[in-house]
Amino acid sequence: MKSTIYTRFVVIVAAGILVACSAASPDDKKAELTKLKQQQADIGKQILKLETEIAKANPDSVTVRAKEVNVTELAARKFDYFVQTQGSVDAEDNIQVSSKAMGVITAVFVKEGDAVSKGQTLAQIDNSVIQRNIEGMRSQLDLANTVFERQKNLWAQKIGTEVQYLQAKTNKESLEKQLESIQEQNSQTRITAPFSGTVDEVTAKIGQNIAPGMPAVRIVNTSNLKLKAKVSEAYVTEIKKGNKVVVSIPELKKEISATVTFVGKSIDPLSRTFPVEVKLPSEANLRPNMTGVIKVIFHTEPNAITVPVNVVQNINNEKVVFVYENDGKNAVARKKVVTVDGVYDNLAQVQGLKAGDKIISFGYQGLNDGQVIKTN
Repeated sequence: MKSTIYTRFVVIVAAGILVACSAASPDDKKAELTKLKQQQADIGKQILKLETEIAKANPDSVTVRAKEVNVTELAARKFDYFVQTQGSVDAEDNIQVSSKAMGVITAVFVKEGDAVSKGQTLAQIDNSVIQRNIEGMRSQLDLANTVFERQKNLWAQKIGTEVQYLQAKTNKESLEKQLESIQEQNSQTRITAPFSGTVDEVTAKIGQNIAPGMPAVRIVNTSNLKLKAKVSEAYVTEIKKGNKVVVSIPELKKEISATVTFVGKSIDPLSRTFPVEVKLPSEANLRPNMTGVIKVIFHTEPNAITVPVNVVQNINNEKVVFVYENDGKNAVARKKVVTVDGVYDNLAQVQGLKAGDKIISFGYQGLNDGQVIKTN
């Protein structure tokens, strides 16, 4: 019977070749070749099916060709459901320090790379006029204090009038407030560091006219970093503050474990995304604006059955995985219909298989249910 099948196959192929050769058009030859290849594949399947059926009915009548496969035994494992996106590193303390007053810069006390502390003077604006006003005001205040003390002593001895005493007191207090106001103006001529950090850029130059709002010095504190990213609105009910996160920084070739510290409440109408933030631990080589890949884990199955996603095949509108079984005489492939719960990291969590099942992880293409197999 096996010989008859092969004879028929040879006749069909030979006839096909004759027909193909007689065709005039190259396109017709290509179409005919495709048809013949399909017929060859179909016949091969029929041969394999008949061999398998004969082997089952009469094992000694035919030697069945076994297909070589690799198998993998399944075990329950932890399986993370996550969303992955790209973000960038940002510093909580990363600002351009500007002046509070208008004037000409007379001194710059820092350069790029300098470490500065909170309140340290970075640059000085010309304050010569204010200094002269302060000196004049102090002279007036000294006189006012002297007059006040004398009026106070005279009033204590009931000499003079209360009005004179009150006028001297009011004049002294008024000059004190004016001096305090001028000293406040003088303090605004100093550009100071709002927090401790490192000078990243100095744009202020001696002789430059500067006004409030103009950048003078950039200070960065890299001990307080975060990663900002955008996540699709499809996960708006899944992502929550406190979710575990794995951040991968390609430039550093390392992964950082963290948690979600902020989840935005609004959806961007253009990108249909919402913002998330992750506080990063202090790392010496982390820099603002570095790119990072963020993986937010929003659900974990502690004992999931997973298979490589590529072994799940669509056959007759069913999700199918082939497993290794032994029917007592031969190792055969058995078709198992499964349900896919989720696909993450090229793994699929499935229902319909159990721990201990041996799935066919290589050579599964083109297998038939009950086909004889052998493992490498």
